[in-house]
Amino acid sequence: MYPHNELSGALFNQLIKSGQVQIAGNQKLKIYGRLSCKSGKRIKVVNRVFFISVKEAESYGYRPCGHCMIQEYRKWKDEFV
Repeated sequence: MYPHNELSGALFNQLIKSGQVQIAGNQKLKIYGRLSCKSGKRIKVVNRVFFISVKEAESYGYRPCGHCMIQEYRKWKDEFV
């Protein structure tokens, strides 16, 4: 997990280009989603974190975003709610 406020702009760009960052999350709400998600882009920098994979995000207890990952969210909701 990479907290956004601890990454420099150059390092952040390098992580994305190399594929080490594929998923973004809201640390406060424990939600993860795609980097292109409109909801995710509105997350405050202090609450934004990045993950290598969905598996890593889920290992930290995060759930899928209901906007950009609707199928995954519905599956999660059926299992846990």
